[in-house]
This record gives sequence, structure tokens and C-alpha cells, in this order.
Amino acid sequence: MPMRNVLCLGLLILSISVAAQRKRIDLLIYNAKIYTVDSKFLKATAIAIKDGKIVDVGRNGLREKYWPAQSMNAEGKFIYPGFIDAHAHFFGYAANLQNVDLVGTESWEDILSLLKNFAASHPEGWLLGRGWDQNDWPVKDFPTNEKLNALFPNRPVLLTRIDGHAVIANQKALEIAGIKVGEQVSGGEIQVKNGKLTGILVDNAVDLVSRNIPALTEDQIKKSLLEAQQNCFAVGLTTVDDCGLGFHAVELARQMQNSGELKMRMYIMLSDEKSNYDWAKKNGKLKTDRLNVRSFKVYADGALGSRGACLLEPYSDQPGHYGFLLSSQQHFDSVAQVIRNLGYQMCTHAIGDSGNRTILNTYAKYLKGNNDLRWRIEHAQVVDQNDFNLFGKYNVIPSVQPTHATSDMYWAGDRLGPQRVKSAYAYKQLLNENKWIPLGTDFPVEDISPFKTFHSAIFRTDSKEYPTGGYQPENALTREEALRGMTIWAAKANFEEKEKGSLEKGKFADFIILDKDIMTIDAKEILNTSVLATYINGEKVYQKK
Repeated sequence: MPMRNVLCLGLLILSISVAAQRKRIDLLIYNAKIYTVDSKFLKATAIAIKDGKIVDVGRNGLREKYWPAQSMNAEGKFIYPGFIDAHAHFFGYAANLQNVDLVGTESWEDILSLLKNFAASHPEGWLLGRGWDQNDWPVKDFPTNEKLNALFPNRPVLLTRIDGHAVIANQKALEIAGIKVGEQVSGGEIQVKNGKLTGILVDNAVDLVSRNIPALTEDQIKKSLLEAQQNCFAVGLTTVDDCGLGFHAVELARQMQNSGELKMRMYIMLSDEKSNYDWAKKNGKLKTDRLNVRSFKVYADGALGSRGACLLEPYSDQPGHYGFLLSSQQHFDSVAQVIRNLGYQMCTHAIGDSGNRTILNTYAKYLKGNNDLRWRIEHAQVVDQNDFNLFGKYNVIPSVQPTHATSDMYWAGDRLGPQRVKSAYAYKQLLNENKWIPLGTDFPVEDISPFKTFHSAIFRTDSKEYPTGGYQPENALTREEALRGMTIWAAKANFEEKEKGSLEKGKFADFIILDKDIMTIDAKEILNTSVLATYINGEKVYQKK
């Protein structure tokens, strides 16, 4: 055999031998700019995936190491871990997709106009809506229901404020609920003016009407959940924490995940109800690749916007009014003991400085110093300066939503006064207590977009870049801190940091491809960033058309 042929044969054998050593994988993406968000915050250009998990992350040389069933040239696009919303209401958001969207309305008259149009195309049943905020109107007082009564005398109407802690109901809805002038409710308010019901109900009073609304059918719920899921994928969410559901919702989520319909990963907090405690005692913790149930959501107080948040001193714009706790101190203590004995995580909504102090002191009794139980305070919105250290002392995790600061900044000072407001929305100060902080949106209270979370956390401005220099900028986070808060720290808040939240070998292949690099672009460009594709478990679940 001629020497030339021998050399060719040798090269062919060598090539086959090298190829045989390549590992077969499902997907290889290269020529990307990848933020791994690992402990060293490394960057990479290629990622290899097999059986829904990451098998390698590195440089483009990975192309010589693997035989992919599918490969993709990312052409310099930007890959991030899938975003994790550490505080949302996924089921509630889904249900609201079937109702009137009142977000962004600028007056009571705007709302009435929307209702008339919606009612014309939806002529039967309760008329429901959510998203109004009187603080955005020229007249910032709560509305009254006279015009609702005139427009809909025979059809019940219930319109929920954007924070979910106040509603306005028409007379028909109040009649169905049997609410009368002079009735009192613990942890809530039934507003009366000139001897008449105004229709405004705050906090626990809301349940008096809402419990009379006919439940959606299972098919309606499923349809809504799938629509909500697609909206989440379109903004890069791959895990959502749903804060406060009943065990029936848990069972439905598990059923839909098992069937493959619901691909979204969920961390579900059970609501503070006896039936849910009974379920948890019987079933223990529930953990699958896509579903994690090991926590309870408790409510300490209401919201600042509706003056239901419990404060240590009266509201600056309503002398003598302190807000209120939604349950007794004895209740918080008793459920903390039950949750501790179950080995579950306690996650408590606390807005006012009195609400936060009450819960921090309750936690202290059961956490007893340094621990890794990761009990959380959801929102931690107004904290007395003397209480910040309790977060670090007892390893209490503040779970915050940065867009609350930029939504509330226009009127928060009116509620709290110039001195007290300085310790509100204090995300950097809270971060410094434990050196990590999970971030969320609280959708549908706020917009679903994680890019708004990222922008608000860093720049502390609204979409119009107001105010110049940011709102209380001393509590802004860095870009790296904000990104960690939306990925690995959010995963850690759910006890899931070993399986998601960063792009590392062995973790779920949950990632997103963006058209812009949010770690380097100007502030004004962040809110214009588009998700080009979203992957969960290595499966493309969304692609921008």
C-alpha cells in the first residue's frame, strides 16, 4: 500500500477513534455569552445538555467533546439562568385573566367605562375586576359605590384594589353577602359614610363578599393556568413561588404537571387554614422535579396603600390610625409552633413596622438564634431601624419585590412621613443582614415582568427614569446582586439551590436566551429587552415569533 494511502487510513482511524470518544448529548449551544451565576460568577460561551440537565458549561471547544442530537449557534446572544419569581400569585394571576383588567386606570370614571364595555360582552354572572389604585387618580380618596349601583342594580360587582387588600363592591354584592351598616370584622374594615355603606372593604372584610363568588370550573382553571404559563415563559420565568394556596390547588398543579400540560416549576406555599395544616400533617413535604410544597403563607397585616399595614405610630396622613394585625399574637404563635413541628418553612406577609416586629419576635421564639430553616418575611416593607438586626440574628430571609418601591414612592412618604419612610423598601440594608436576598414581582399586584424587577432593584426609578438619581438610592442593589436575587438566591429561598438558579453541571437545564445583555446595557434599554427563547429541562417551551 502506498505511504500516502497508509497516512490517509491512519488519519481516518484516528478520526473515528476520537469521534467514538465523544459523548452523545441532546443539545449543544455555542457562540453564546453565558452568565452562569455560579459562586464565581463565571462567563462561558457553550453549554451541553442531556436528559434535561446540564452536563457541561465552558468554551466553544465543547463542540469537539460531544455529539449533540441538536446543536445551535447562538450568534452572540445572551444566555441566563431561567428567572425565578420568589413571590407571586400564579393561580390568582391566571384567574384574573378572565376578569376586567383595571391596572393603569387614571380615574374612577375610567373604571366605570371599562366595566360597561366588559359587561356588554360578558352579560352573565358576577362582574369582577382587579388593579385599581386610587393613589394614581386626581382624587386620591377611596371611591364610593353609588355609580356602580346605578349601572348594575341587579348584577353583583366586586373590584379588587391592585394590592388585593381592599375592594369596592356594589349594593347587590353587599346584599348577597348580608353586610349591613354597623357590622364589625376583626382585622378588617367595612367603610361607612353618612350612614351608608360605601362598598369599600379592607383586608378580612373582603372575604365576606368574595366567598360568595361562584368557583371557576376545573376546565376554566386549567385553561387560565396554561395561558398564565405562556405569559410567564414569554418574560423568562421558569419557576414561580405561588404564595398562599389551598391543597386542592396543589393537587391540580401536580396533576397538570404529571400530564405534561403544566411545565412551569412551582414552589407552593399553603395558606394559613386548618384544612391545609391537616393535609400537611398527613402528607408531609411534597417534592418532585417540578413541584415543591414545604411552606405556609401567613398574613400579619394588610397593605400600605389601603392603610391596612400595621404601624408602630399612626399614619402621617390619617392621625390616630395605626392599621391593624389580621390575626392575634396568639394565632401567630400557635401556627409558628405547628409549622416548626411539621418541619415546614414559615413565610409571613408583613408590611408595616409593627407587623414586621410582631413576626420577627414570633420567629425568634422558635428559631432560637443561628439556623438554616430559612423562615421568610414576605415584603418586609417598613422595618423599624431597631429591628433590622433581627433578620441577621435569626437568619430570617426578607423576600422583597423591588417594583413595590418604585410603585409606592409617589405616596409612601405621605403615609409614613419623611423620617419613617427612610427605613422602608430598604433592600440593601436587608441584604446586608444575611448577605443574600430573594426577589420577586408579587404579580398580579405588580407587573409580571422580571425585567422591571431588575431595573427597579438597581436604578430605583420608574420606566420614565424618575426620579433622577433614584428613589432612596442608598438601598439600590448592584446588577450582580439583583441577578442573583432573581436566580440562585430565589432558588436558595426555596431550598432548591442545588438543582436550579445557576447554569452548572448537574443542574436542571432551565435557561433563557435574551436579545440584550442586561448586565451591561443602559438603564433605559433594560425594559426593552426581549426573551428570544425559554427552556425548561432542556425543552424549548417558548420562542419569540
